[in-house]
Amino acid sequence: MRRGPWIWGIALGAVLVASITLAVTIGPAEIRFDEVWGSIASHLGLGISPLTELRDGIVWELRMPRVLTAAAVGAGLALSGAVMQALTRNPLADPYLLGLSSGASLGAVSVILLGASLLLPLAAFLGALLALAATLLLASALGRITPTRTVLAGLAVSSLAGAITSFVIFWTVTGDSYREILSWLLGSLAGARWPAVAIAGIALIVVGIPILFTGRLLDSFAFGDTSAAALGVNVQGTRWALLAATALLTGAMVSVSGSIGFVGLILPHAVRLLVGPGHRALLPLSALVGAIFLVWADTLARTLFDPRELPVGIVTALIGAPVFALLLARRRADA
Repeated sequence: MRRGPWIWGIALGAVLVASITLAVTIGPAEIRFDEVWGSIASHLGLGISPLTELRDGIVWELRMPRVLTAAAVGAGLALSGAVMQALTRNPLADPYLLGLSSGASLGAVSVILLGASLLLPLAAFLGALLALAATLLLASALGRITPTRTVLAGLAVSSLAGAITSFVIFWTVTGDSYREILSWLLGSLAGARWPAVAIAGIALIVVGIPILFTGRLLDSFAFGDTSAAALGVNVQGTRWALLAATALLTGAMVSVSGSIGFVGLILPHAVRLLVGPGHRALLPLSALVGAIFLVWADTLARTLFDPRELPVGIVTALIGAPVFALLLARRRADA
């Protein structure tokens, strides 16, 4: 029996807060649950931290920004995936379908090889936007933009950007830059600090929150463009606007985390099993589940083989692939 969306929202919100706090306590330096909240309160001017200066720095400068970045990135990617699947009416769509990941990777690799790693977030962001623009221009050049043409154009742009990235790496990479590039391409939150929290958080507030209020519009796309137009929706204008918003949101997230797959693909499907296909509930709950999922995926990545650390993209793929197979099997059984 499906519970009401509000109940799921409250429950998942509580799980997210508990997950963030518990994830901060996990690591080589043992820190208690109440000490985490004491440190947070002290930095908000509400008291004195119960921790020594060193342990407080571990909480506030290392673990907290990393966990918050993971939560924001997970929420943004899952939200983008839900929107992409609605706009393209393709259950396999995710933020990377339109070439966003490959474009961001090309931008990131370019600045790393140029020795300008400080510009990596900006380059990845611009790469994602350029890839989306190329996808939409190619789709429009083939005729009226349709979900099928958009997906095919995205695959073409993604393949081209991936090929250029591989060629650039093969031709120019030397020394330690291999490790930096590989870490980014596989997704990593190891370097996430407060500036990364600011980038991901601002993108989530400025772009993600308005998207949460488009549930009724996305519902109208479920039965095709003709049905949506009959309901008074400006189909092409709405699709372009939401695709651009999705690109902005994904570009911002990828710029601080690298390429992390499966979050936007599997989590909206999982949430549909809880609350059904209506997007007014699906969008916010997907964001909450995405945040919880990536917080724990990143916690596993940094602790599973301690002191070695896995790129979080490997963990999401190891979890996401079998879960996606189970979801497909369940949908087939329900059909």
